[in-house]
Amino acid sequence: MTPASSIDPAEVERFSRIAAEWWDPKGKFAPLHKFNPVRLAFIRDQAALRFGRDAAAREPFKGLRLLDIGCGGGLLSEPMARLGFSVTAVDASERNIGTASAHAAAQGLEIDFRASTAEALEAEGVAPFDVILNMEVIEHVADPGEFLRSCGRLLAPGGLMIVATLNRTLKAFALAKVGAEYVLRWLPAGTHDWSKFLRPDELRTFLRDEPLAMQGPFGVSYDPLGGRWSRSSDCDVNYMMTVTRDAA
Repeated sequence: MTPASSIDPAEVERFSRIAAEWWDPKGKFAPLHKFNPVRLAFIRDQAALRFGRDAAAREPFKGLRLLDIGCGGGLLSEPMARLGFSVTAVDASERNIGTASAHAAAQGLEIDFRASTAEALEAEGVAPFDVILNMEVIEHVADPGEFLRSCGRLLAPGGLMIVATLNRTLKAFALAKVGAEYVLRWLPAGTHDWSKFLRPDELRTFLRDEPLAMQGPFGVSYDPLGGRWSRSSDCDVNYMMTVTRDAA
Protein backbone atom coordinates (compact mmCIF):
# COMPACT_ATOMS: atom_id res chain seq x y z
CA MET A 1 0.00 0.00 0.00
CA THR A 2 1.27 3.49 -0.85
CA PRO A 3 1.83 5.44 2.39
CA ALA A 4 -0.17 8.60 3.01
CA SER A 5 1.73 11.75 2.19
CA SER A 6 1.58 15.27 3.58
CA ILE A 7 3.11 16.83 0.47
CA ASP A 8 1.29 19.58 -1.39
CA PRO A 9 1.54 18.83 -5.15
CA ALA A 10 1.18 22.52 -6.03
CA GLU A 11 4.15 23.40 -3.83
CA VAL A 12 6.23 20.59 -5.32
CA GLU A 13 5.45 21.80 -8.84
CA ARG A 14 6.28 25.42 -7.93
CA PHE A 15 9.78 24.48 -6.80
CA SER A 16 10.25 21.96 -9.59
CA ARG A 17 9.81 24.72 -12.17
CA ILE A 18 12.87 26.57 -10.85
CA ALA A 19 14.95 23.52 -9.84
CA ALA A 20 17.78 24.40 -12.22
CA GLU A 21 18.46 27.61 -10.27
CA TRP A 22 19.28 26.12 -6.86
CA TRP A 23 23.02 26.71 -7.10
CA ASP A 24 22.90 30.16 -8.70
CA PRO A 25 23.80 32.59 -5.86
CA LYS A 26 22.19 35.42 -7.83
CA GLY A 27 19.12 33.48 -8.96
CA LYS A 28 15.75 32.81 -7.39
CA PHE A 29 17.33 31.04 -4.41
CA ALA A 30 19.75 33.89 -3.63
CA PRO A 31 18.09 34.49 -0.22
CA LEU A 32 18.87 30.92 0.84
CA HIS A 33 22.51 31.32 -0.18
CA LYS A 34 22.69 34.36 2.10
CA PHE A 35 20.78 32.51 4.82
CA ASN A 36 23.00 29.42 4.71
CA PRO A 37 25.91 30.60 6.92
CA VAL A 38 23.72 31.25 9.97
CA ARG A 39 21.84 27.97 9.43
CA LEU A 40 25.05 25.99 9.09
CA ALA A 41 26.58 27.52 12.21
CA PHE A 42 23.46 26.72 14.24
CA ILE A 43 23.33 23.12 13.01
CA ARG A 44 27.04 22.58 13.65
CA ASP A 45 26.91 24.06 17.15
CA GLN A 46 23.76 22.20 18.18
CA ALA A 47 25.07 18.88 16.86
CA ALA A 48 28.43 19.37 18.56
CA LEU A 49 26.67 20.07 21.86
CA ARG A 50 24.29 17.13 21.51
CA PHE A 51 26.90 14.54 20.53
CA GLY A 52 29.93 15.88 22.40
CA ARG A 53 31.94 16.54 19.25
CA ASP A 54 34.62 19.16 18.55
CA ALA A 55 33.07 21.30 15.84
CA ALA A 56 36.50 22.59 14.84
CA ALA A 57 37.83 19.09 14.08
CA ARG A 58 38.12 17.66 10.60
CA GLU A 59 34.88 15.81 9.77
CA PRO A 60 33.65 16.17 13.38
CA PHE A 61 30.43 14.22 12.81
CA LYS A 62 31.86 11.14 11.13
CA GLY A 63 29.83 8.06 12.03
CA LEU A 64 26.53 9.93 12.44
CA ARG A 65 23.59 9.51 10.07
CA LEU A 66 21.79 12.66 8.90
CA LEU A 67 18.53 13.11 7.02
CA ASP A 68 18.00 16.34 5.10
CA ILE A 69 14.24 16.28 4.49
CA GLY A 70 12.98 18.60 1.76
CA CYS A 71 16.58 19.05 0.66
CA GLY A 72 15.82 21.04 -2.49
CA GLY A 73 19.01 21.37 -4.49
CA GLY A 74 21.22 20.18 -1.64
CA LEU A 75 22.37 23.54 -0.25
CA LEU A 76 22.61 22.02 3.22
CA SER A 77 23.25 18.41 2.22
CA GLU A 78 26.66 19.15 0.74
CA PRO A 79 28.17 21.00 3.72
CA MET A 80 26.76 18.33 6.03
CA ALA A 81 28.61 15.67 4.03
CA ARG A 82 31.80 17.73 4.30
CA LEU A 83 31.36 17.77 8.08
CA GLY A 84 31.50 13.98 8.06
CA PHE A 85 27.83 13.05 8.32
CA SER A 86 26.53 10.11 6.29
CA VAL A 87 23.82 12.08 4.47
CA THR A 88 20.49 10.92 3.09
CA ALA A 89 18.81 13.81 1.27
CA VAL A 90 15.12 13.55 0.36
CA ASP A 91 12.81 15.77 -1.66
CA ALA A 92 9.38 15.19 -3.17
CA SER A 93 10.50 16.85 -6.42
CA GLU A 94 12.40 14.61 -8.82
CA ARG A 95 13.75 17.73 -10.56
CA ASN A 96 15.19 19.03 -7.30
CA ILE A 97 16.82 15.67 -6.67
CA GLY A 98 18.24 15.64 -10.20
CA THR A 99 19.83 19.06 -9.69
CA ALA A 100 21.14 18.12 -6.24
CA SER A 101 22.59 14.79 -7.37
CA ALA A 102 24.38 16.29 -10.35
CA HIS A 103 25.91 19.10 -8.32
CA ALA A 104 27.08 16.83 -5.48
CA ALA A 105 28.61 14.37 -7.95
CA ALA A 106 30.55 17.21 -9.56
CA GLN A 107 31.95 18.04 -6.10
CA GLY A 108 32.96 14.43 -5.50
CA LEU A 109 30.53 14.07 -2.60
CA GLU A 110 28.74 10.82 -1.78
CA ILE A 111 25.17 11.63 -0.74
CA ASP A 112 22.18 9.32 -0.89
CA PHE A 113 19.65 11.47 -2.78
CA ARG A 114 16.09 10.16 -3.00
CA ALA A 115 12.89 11.49 -4.59
CA SER A 116 10.66 10.52 -1.68
CA THR A 117 8.87 11.75 1.45
CA ALA A 118 9.19 11.39 5.21
CA GLU A 119 6.12 9.15 5.29
CA ALA A 120 7.58 6.88 2.60
CA LEU A 121 10.86 6.54 4.49
CA GLU A 122 8.95 5.61 7.62
CA ALA A 123 6.91 3.02 5.71
CA GLU A 124 10.13 1.55 4.28
CA GLY A 125 11.44 1.02 7.79
CA VAL A 126 14.72 2.83 7.20
CA ALA A 127 17.19 2.90 10.06
CA PRO A 128 16.63 5.96 12.28
CA PHE A 129 18.79 9.04 11.87
CA ASP A 130 20.97 10.74 14.47
CA VAL A 131 20.24 14.18 13.01
CA ILE A 132 17.29 15.37 10.93
CA LEU A 133 17.28 18.73 9.18
CA ASN A 134 13.76 20.04 8.67
CA MET A 135 14.61 23.46 7.28
CA GLU A 136 12.10 25.81 5.64
CA VAL A 137 9.94 22.87 4.60
CA ILE A 138 7.05 22.54 7.03
CA GLU A 139 5.35 25.74 5.81
CA HIS A 140 5.07 24.15 2.34
CA VAL A 141 3.34 20.87 3.23
CA ALA A 142 -0.38 20.09 3.28
CA ASP A 143 -0.44 18.52 6.76
CA PRO A 144 2.34 20.03 8.89
CA GLY A 145 1.41 18.10 12.02
CA GLU A 146 1.59 14.68 10.42
CA PHE A 147 4.72 15.69 8.53
CA LEU A 148 6.50 16.72 11.73
CA ARG A 149 5.40 13.60 13.58
CA SER A 150 6.61 11.39 10.72
CA CYS A 151 9.98 13.10 10.83
CA GLY A 152 10.10 12.67 14.60
CA ARG A 153 9.53 8.94 14.27
CA LEU A 154 12.60 8.76 12.03
CA LEU A 155 14.79 10.19 14.81
CA ALA A 156 17.11 7.77 16.62
CA PRO A 157 17.31 7.56 20.42
CA GLY A 158 19.58 10.38 21.55
CA GLY A 159 18.99 12.12 18.23
CA LEU A 160 18.51 15.76 17.27
CA MET A 161 16.10 17.35 14.80
CA ILE A 162 16.31 21.00 13.82
CA VAL A 163 13.20 22.70 12.46
CA ALA A 164 13.35 26.11 10.77
CA THR A 165 10.28 27.97 9.60
CA LEU A 166 8.44 31.31 9.54
CA ASN A 167 6.27 32.70 12.32
CA ARG A 168 2.65 33.60 11.55
CA THR A 169 2.80 37.21 12.70
CA LEU A 170 1.90 40.51 11.07
CA LYS A 171 5.59 41.34 11.03
CA ALA A 172 6.31 38.16 9.08
CA PHE A 173 3.51 38.99 6.65
CA ALA A 174 4.98 42.45 6.06
CA LEU A 175 8.61 41.34 5.73
CA ALA A 176 8.69 37.71 4.59
CA LYS A 177 5.65 37.83 2.32
CA VAL A 178 4.95 41.34 1.02
CA GLY A 179 8.45 42.73 1.43
CA ALA A 180 10.47 39.73 0.20
CA GLU A 181 8.18 38.75 -2.68
CA TYR A 182 6.59 41.96 -3.94
CA VAL A 183 8.77 44.88 -2.81
CA LEU A 184 12.37 43.62 -2.76
CA ARG A 185 11.71 40.78 -5.24
CA TRP A 186 14.00 38.47 -3.28
CA LEU A 187 11.65 35.55 -3.92
CA PRO A 188 9.25 34.69 -6.74
CA ALA A 189 5.72 35.93 -6.02
CA GLY A 190 3.69 33.13 -4.45
CA THR A 191 6.65 31.39 -2.82
CA HIS A 192 4.98 31.58 0.57
CA ASP A 193 1.42 31.40 1.84
CA TRP A 194 1.29 33.43 5.06
CA SER A 195 -1.62 31.35 6.34
CA LYS A 196 0.74 28.34 6.39
CA PHE A 197 3.32 30.05 8.58
CA LEU A 198 3.49 28.38 11.99
CA ARG A 199 3.83 29.72 15.50
CA PRO A 200 6.27 27.98 17.88
CA ASP A 201 3.40 26.87 20.13
CA GLU A 202 1.76 25.15 17.16
CA LEU A 203 4.91 23.11 16.54
CA ARG A 204 4.92 22.10 20.21
CA THR A 205 1.29 21.06 19.97
CA PHE A 206 2.03 18.84 16.95
CA LEU A 207 4.50 16.84 19.05
CA ARG A 208 2.61 17.01 22.34
CA ASP A 209 1.88 13.27 22.43
CA GLU A 210 5.21 12.15 21.00
CA PRO A 211 8.21 11.00 23.13
CA LEU A 212 10.17 14.05 22.01
CA ALA A 213 11.32 17.27 23.67
CA MET A 214 11.28 20.61 21.86
CA GLN A 215 13.44 23.62 22.72
CA GLY A 216 13.36 27.17 21.41
CA PRO A 217 12.47 29.23 19.53
CA PHE A 218 15.83 30.59 18.41
CA GLY A 219 15.39 33.71 16.32
CA VAL A 220 17.18 34.69 13.12
CA SER A 221 17.20 38.25 11.78
CA TYR A 222 18.48 40.03 8.68
CA ASP A 223 20.62 43.15 8.85
CA PRO A 224 19.89 45.13 5.66
CA LEU A 225 22.87 47.43 6.21
CA GLY A 226 25.37 44.61 6.67
CA GLY A 227 23.56 42.35 4.22
CA ARG A 228 23.81 39.32 6.50
CA TRP A 229 21.73 37.05 8.69
CA SER A 230 22.55 36.39 12.34
CA ARG A 231 21.12 34.73 15.45
CA SER A 232 18.71 37.02 17.26
CA SER A 233 16.29 37.21 20.16
CA ASP A 234 13.66 38.30 17.63
CA CYS A 235 11.52 35.29 16.67
CA ASP A 236 8.75 37.27 14.98
CA VAL A 237 9.78 36.28 11.44
CA ASN A 238 12.37 33.49 11.06
CA TYR A 239 13.08 31.07 13.87
CA MET A 240 14.44 27.60 14.58
CA MET A 241 13.50 24.92 17.11
CA THR A 242 15.39 21.85 18.28
CA VAL A 243 13.73 18.49 18.89
CA THR A 244 15.42 15.69 20.81
CA ARG A 245 14.67 12.08 21.62
CA ASP A 246 16.00 10.64 24.86
CA ALA A 247 18.66 7.98 24.57
CA ALA A 248 17.35 4.44 24.93
